[in-house]
Amino acid sequence: MHRALIAALAAVCLSSPVFAAGTPGVEVRQGTAMGAPPLADFLKRDAFGTMKISPTGEYLAATVPLSNRTDLIILRRSDLKMTGHVTLPVHSHVEDFSWVNDTRILFGRSLKWGYLERPQATGEIFGVNADGSGQQDHLNFGTIIDRLRNDDSHVLIADGYGVERMDVKSGETLIVARPPAQLGVAGYLDDPSGTVRFVWGIHGSDRRVATYYRADAKAKWELINDERTTGLAVTPVGFSADGKTAFLQSEETGAPDGIYAFDTTTRKREIVYRDDNTSPSEYLYSPDDGSLFAAVFQDGKPRVEYIDAENPYAKQLRAVQASFKDAMVLPTSYSKDGGLALYVVYSDRIPSDYYLFERSANHVSYIASRANWFKPEMLSEERPVSLKARDGMPLEGFLTIPRGSDGKNLPLVVNPHGGPFGISDTWGYDFEVQLLASRGYAVLQVNFRGSGGYGRAFEHAGYRQWGGAMQDDITDATKWAIAQGIADPKRICIYGASYGAYAALMGVAKEPALYRCAIGYVGVYDLDLMFHGGDIHESMYGHNFLVETLGEQNLQAISPNHLADRITVPVMLVAGREDRRAPDKHTALMRDALLRAGRKVDAKIYDGEGHGFYTEADRTDLYTRMLAFLDGNIGSHGDGAAASAATHGVTR
Repeated sequence: MHRALIAALAAVCLSSPVFAAGTPGVEVRQGTAMGAPPLADFLKRDAFGTMKISPTGEYLAATVPLSNRTDLIILRRSDLKMTGHVTLPVHSHVEDFSWVNDTRILFGRSLKWGYLERPQATGEIFGVNADGSGQQDHLNFGTIIDRLRNDDSHVLIADGYGVERMDVKSGETLIVARPPAQLGVAGYLDDPSGTVRFVWGIHGSDRRVATYYRADAKAKWELINDERTTGLAVTPVGFSADGKTAFLQSEETGAPDGIYAFDTTTRKREIVYRDDNTSPSEYLYSPDDGSLFAAVFQDGKPRVEYIDAENPYAKQLRAVQASFKDAMVLPTSYSKDGGLALYVVYSDRIPSDYYLFERSANHVSYIASRANWFKPEMLSEERPVSLKARDGMPLEGFLTIPRGSDGKNLPLVVNPHGGPFGISDTWGYDFEVQLLASRGYAVLQVNFRGSGGYGRAFEHAGYRQWGGAMQDDITDATKWAIAQGIADPKRICIYGASYGAYAALMGVAKEPALYRCAIGYVGVYDLDLMFHGGDIHESMYGHNFLVETLGEQNLQAISPNHLADRITVPVMLVAGREDRRAPDKHTALMRDALLRAGRKVDAKIYDGEGHGFYTEADRTDLYTRMLAFLDGNIGSHGDGAAASAATHGVTR
């Protein structure tokens, strides 16, 4: 079976859509607009996941997601014929991989069981050669932090004991750095020469980040920032080519995070860049020397700001980006000499396309798509929006309007994200949003206070605001959509997962006249149960997180299952039997409370699923039921007939 899938992937690459003339030197894929795609198209697994080019440019490697595992394949770039293949056992997934020399790949493994939202890394490091030989059960345990551009035989890995230089064939290691005593390490950063110069982490379980620096491999660690003292976290993110300047991402008192240059001789810091609205979300580095040359900001549509605008790879990225004006372009990998580069191109209507840049020809050519069954013309536009909450807090989010619609008086699905803290919705392809839009629904996503990416003050403004100001932000965004004439006030439903499910049920409890239905997916509804059950409180760190962000207050007053009598609209609840993050007991309690209050509820708990569904059959059933529920309440049949016939307390 795996051979057939590999052949299918190769066929996807070889049977690229017809190229057409566009920007000189660029081949782009084209498609013809079609009708609304079927549900199955939105639920298909990607043809492949991550793709990277080898140092010589001779090979491409890609992950291939299957129903119960993720494989790794290696293709010869000249003809896209498979040369190597890694198949892991059932429930095992290739987590990430790196070309560590011309013919060798190292990769990590993750495991997926029912209670997990997604596969969880095991910390094992495996190896394979480009021709499929040289596979070991595992080489070592740890995380690769640098593949060492000038050393084809070794990489740097980090584990609980420090940083080690590991042989990429044998797995043998030599310790090169140990952290300061009693520091729970979160990360390390080495300079372009491979010397570990920074370490950061927490002392104990207080969740405050301490950052240390050293001048060279023999120097003692110096504390350069302690969040317990400054109130701000500082994280190193890169170096200049000569290693004399480091770059730090620092929280600010009342603004998004800034990027600072840190003089490694004087220890002085100088601001390099700070965005008005958002913190940096990603950094880009030169393949030649590892120097940081750019940062990505998710400010509405994402954009790149250049720290070193004269870097040749910065110039290359600007040139490639100019060919894709309505999409975001980011490099995934380069050949050793920089002559070849693999770029991923994505947008709200492009799940991810891969393009190869050839420097000698100044030419970009299409390689493959993760989801080539979609054409951009088939999907809907996602528009960044801005508004203000009732207390003046600026809020940002995204509005997706069904393709072909005039954007007025539409049925609306309000879709709060999970988390809630440090998580945010960003611009790009989202299969749930596109599925809903394809069925005629506008979709509103708002980054309420507490969301990540807008700075420390914005995130902390959501602390202890479960059911409070965070919820009011979602309400205010919904009312904004009505005031703008976008939403039909009689056809609005609220749907979310995890915390988003909590927000959905709190939404219809606090604002019974605003929404016509609610859907909660793998949600938490009893905050006392969350505080003392599930997997968050099992560590002292997790317990302290709950104390700080939720608070030891009257949690029943802000728990939807204790407010069921306020809910007057139909509710759909979905959970996984093996969920530990939001145990299915939450859903049972919410269902039973609604039934006692005489409310309409359709609840289903799926065996074998966890905090986010994974199997194809269950996902198909879930979204089939969800679409029918929405249609019966706010869609073409949303006249109340289907709502009045809603199942009372069905649990399957």
